[in-house]
Amino acid sequence: MSKVCVRGFSISIDGFGAGPDQSLDHPLGLRGMELHKWMFGTKAFRVMIGEDGGLDGVDEDYARRSMENFGAFILGRNMFGPIRGPWPDETWNGWWGTNPPYHAPVFVLTHFPRPPVEMDGGTTFHFVTDGIEAALALAKSAAGERDIKIGGGVSTVRQYLELGAIDEMHLAMSPVVLGRGEALFSDVDLPSLGFAVTEHVASENATHVVLDRRAT
Repeated sequence: MSKVCVRGFSISIDGFGAGPDQSLDHPLGLRGMELHKWMFGTKAFRVMIGEDGGLDGVDEDYARRSMENFGAFILGRNMFGPIRGPWPDETWNGWWGTNPPYHAPVFVLTHFPRPPVEMDGGTTFHFVTDGIEAALALAKSAAGERDIKIGGGVSTVRQYLELGAIDEMHLAMSPVVLGRGEALFSDVDLPSLGFAVTEHVASENATHVVLDRRAT
């Protein structure tokens, strides 16, 4: 059965999923890249960026699972690019070059329409202006029996949590304290939403926690 998941989502010890002051030079905010060090050395990440090598182990297992069995993705506009407001032109096609790592339909939440963008490797970006429920319906139709990944950022994950649409979350808690940024769980009551911890495994670089809404 198809699930709506958050996987491979990195947060700091103090609960921030991105640093402050996101920009072209700092797409994850100031110090935001520090949250993702657990993934950078894995085989799965090396494959994602077209390189060989990488490490096995706990981090590799969760990195690999973070991109498995997804038939569609949903991203907030900030995850697609740094541009705000109306699209000035159609030259920006995402952070990832000509062959993004999704290889499936990607539904980008935005207030400003734009034609779909077809990329190499089977990724097509669709720009959804009708809200999170419309994007989820489109993603479910596209994914079929495969899962749907809510890819972020923080605001997008929070909106789908509040909608009650997320079935499972894998969070990688990095040993980093940011102090400020985008707080993932501020005023979010996970037990009342039905979540319980079903996995927790520590590596040198992160503590991996899986929460499942169906486990309660």
